[in-house]
Amino acid sequence: MKIFTIGYEKTTQPELIATLKAAGVERVIDVRAVPLSRRPGFSKNVLANGLAEHGISYVLLKALGTPPEGREAARKHDLKTLDRVYSGQLEEPEAIVQTQQMLELAAEKPSALLCFERDPSGCHRTLLLHKAAPEAEVIDLFP
Repeated sequence: MKIFTIGYEKTTQPELIATLKAAGVERVIDVRAVPLSRRPGFSKNVLANGLAEHGISYVLLKALGTPPEGREAARKHDLKTLDRVYSGQLEEPEAIVQTQQMLELAAEKPSALLCFERDPSGCHRTLLLHKAAPEAEVIDLFP
């Protein structure tokens, strides 16, 4: 399986969409626990509408987001704490179900996991893929 990842930090919605289109992404899988953003164009409904205008579907899998302690660790670049907190999150029943949904969605058509962080090495989306799809070909996109 091939799966893309993308972060919207330091970009605009048009730039993000152009990057997704250029890569052939047909679905965005939002893996934020809180799908709201202070950055214009990246709150759930506005983002979903913008993507739809360009033929890209949107799915929110909120249970695959990072709990508050993990988000704080990511902001501090404390990857050890982020990994510990997020590993616990992935053991929650709803996260187990949504992990399977994510894998099924990504197998159906080219999909990108979306979160805030531009650098995937400091983001839970990388931890998610290492744990849920270790054999996947991961392509990190940078708008």
